[in-house]
Amino acid sequence: MRLLVVEDDKDINRQVVAALEEAGYVADKAYDGEEGGYLGESEPYDAIILDMGLPKADGVSVLQKWRRAGVKTPVIILTARDRWSDKVDGFDAGADDYVTKPFHMEELMARVRALLRRAAGHASSQIACGPVTLDTRSGKVFVDGAQVKLTSHEYRLLSYLMHHTGRVVSRAELTEHLYDQDFDRDSNTIEVFVGRLRKKLAVDLIQTVRGLGYLVDPNQPPARV
Repeated sequence: MRLLVVEDDKDINRQVVAALEEAGYVADKAYDGEEGGYLGESEPYDAIILDMGLPKADGVSVLQKWRRAGVKTPVIILTARDRWSDKVDGFDAGADDYVTKPFHMEELMARVRALLRRAAGHASSQIACGPVTLDTRSGKVFVDGAQVKLTSHEYRLLSYLMHHTGRVVSRAELTEHLYDQDFDRDSNTIEVFVGRLRKKLAVDLIQTVRGLGYLVDPNQPPARV
């Protein structure tokens, strides 16, 4: 999953980005409303964390512009403004959630996980598909109850596919969502990681749809007990 953090306080921005990356996400960052607005409209993020009090363009104006442009990316507002009227303004502008500063990083990460699950139609922190279970809270993967050790790239790839079960995901889409904007993107590396995942999982979970991409079928046989 690829996220954008738009926050002018460089310390907070750095801390949030570090927490996201530690949790297995890819994170881009912006420090003002102008840059953040451009990235949010031009890049395919899975979620955006947006400060309200930004230089060059305030967060509410940026969010309103995104929604007018048809950008449906889920947005969490992160701000020091705690008046109920500010929250109403944020939600009316198109925000999906609201976190007030100062905040606990664990709460923000939990809200990010919940937002991503809801956007993909999942209700639980554990996403199961046949014998494979992905625990978004712990960042662990299990096959028939036994943990499988994955690298960060392998985990991100599996997580994206399992969040989008039942839909064919192209290599280009995976590349856009698994790497940050500064990464030298090569969609051929996706094939390498899919091959590694198949070997480690040792189950027929990830299907190749020739000429289109990859599919995780939600109607996999249930896990063996």
